[in-house]
Amino acid sequence: MHIEPGLVDGAKIVLSYATAAGAGAYALGAAWKHVRERGIASLLLGAAVTTALVFGFFEVFPHYPVGVSEVHLILGSTLFLLFGAAPAAFGLALGLLIQGLLVAPFDLPQYGMNVTTLLVPLFALQYVAGRTIAPETRYVDLKYRQALTLSATYQAGIVSWVTFWAVYGQGFSLESLTGVATFGAAYMLVVVLEPVADLAVLAAAKAGRSAGRRFRETAWLEPRLFNPA
Repeated sequence: MHIEPGLVDGAKIVLSYATAAGAGAYALGAAWKHVRERGIASLLLGAAVTTALVFGFFEVFPHYPVGVSEVHLILGSTLFLLFGAAPAAFGLALGLLIQGLLVAPFDLPQYGMNVTTLLVPLFALQYVAGRTIAPETRYVDLKYRQALTLSATYQAGIVSWVTFWAVYGQGFSLESLTGVATFGAAYMLVVVLEPVADLAVLAAAKAGRSAGRRFRETAWLEPRLFNPA
């Protein structure tokens, strides 16, 4: 997901710095909580792994410009389920930044918008997970309906933020609304595919029970993956 260059420009782009700063402050709070509960090594290793994965997702997975942005299979809910909110947030932010620095420098002016669009839905997903997944349910035991709820929350957040940036930057014009509608329709495929990816990864983790028992004693995976809350 990358907001098209020029969609928001001039003085209006300052708002993206403020929203990104807010998302970053929340991520730092989540990181501090993560460190208190699981240690600094868990955060650093989780962030390193998720950063590499996100960079790979952006560069390897198919991505197509559609309307006002690009359609990506970001797997935000997968990262959340495997590593937790803070490592996933750092991975999304750093993976996006590395891609901009190394591959797509024309995206750097839109970094504030893009990182806001990726992180705020992640924190919404975290809230929904806490409200809809019973404490005794391990993530490896999630059903398709539950994975779909998480994916839909994340993708709906992305589409909502893309819509906001498009309307904020270009106004309620037919062109901007058409671009948003085209982008939103294309993202429906991601909403369907991402829960399948989530369940496939969770099934692989559950199948490797012997490895799973070792992972339970390590700090770099989300504890809810194999254990109740």
